[in-house]
Amino acid sequence: MAELIELETGRLYLRQWKASDREPFAALNADPKVMAFFPAPLERAASDAMAERCQALIAERGWGFWAVETKEARQFIGFVGLHTPMAELPFAPCVEIGWRLGFSSWGQGFATEAAGAALRAGFEVLRLPEIVSFTAVRNLRSRAVMARLGMLEAAGTFEHPAVPVGNPLREHVLYRLSREQWSGQGA
Repeated sequence: MAELIELETGRLYLRQWKASDREPFAALNADPKVMAFFPAPLERAASDAMAERCQALIAERGWGFWAVETKEARQFIGFVGLHTPMAELPFAPCVEIGWRLGFSSWGQGFATEAAGAALRAGFEVLRLPEIVSFTAVRNLRSRAVMARLGMLEAAGTFEHPAVPVGNPLREHVLYRLSREQWSGQGA
């Protein structure tokens, strides 16, 4: 079992998952607005299984998709963090940065703030050489977060193997950020 990494920003805690996170996580995973760029919303059992996997990976490695909680209200709002994708992606092996926040937390800079802390941990603590992020081509909100983080869009697109053939969400874009690029941003 690795040493647990937990992060703090001005407004947020990025922490290990708790049993009390399951209910609000299931609600956001069932929200069609939140899941608009995924093949389908998640049923409660699939949502709970995802939370359990996130919790187990953090316990095993010390890092992962952390639960995000606001400092002010001590309220769970979603997850942000680092993950090694299981899908056979054309740029694997890799470590991705990702996020999923409840709709009521959108537009407040939480994703960028928390992801900035996750990048710092990835580059300074884990000493990763590169962190990637990817999403459906049409997911302009997540692409904007990637750009705000200083990530650079790779040329071309790719078909995500976990999205069914023929689904308009199958075409994805890739963003990359190396430790050298990140250090050069004055981060």
